[in-house]
Amino acid sequence: MGTIDEQGQLTLDQPLVLDRNSRVEVIVLIPETTDDDEPSQADLLGDFKQAWHEAMTGQTIPVSQLWEGLEND
Repeated sequence: MGTIDEQGQLTLDQPLVLDRNSRVEVIVLIPETTDDDEPSQADLLGDFKQAWHEAMTGQTIPVSQLWEGLEND
């Protein structure tokens, strides 16, 4: 991972471990712009892990209970 500054220079988060003065080929993947409201992949994975844990440990409620109180809205 790295950052591109205002001058277009690439700065790596960590140094590369290879022979000095070696030429390298760089592929830059630019993430799509996203709204700040969209959850990150880490957030989604955390939510999934929590839901999976709850499902596997029986911490669930019937679907019919989910609809209670919403039927007349």
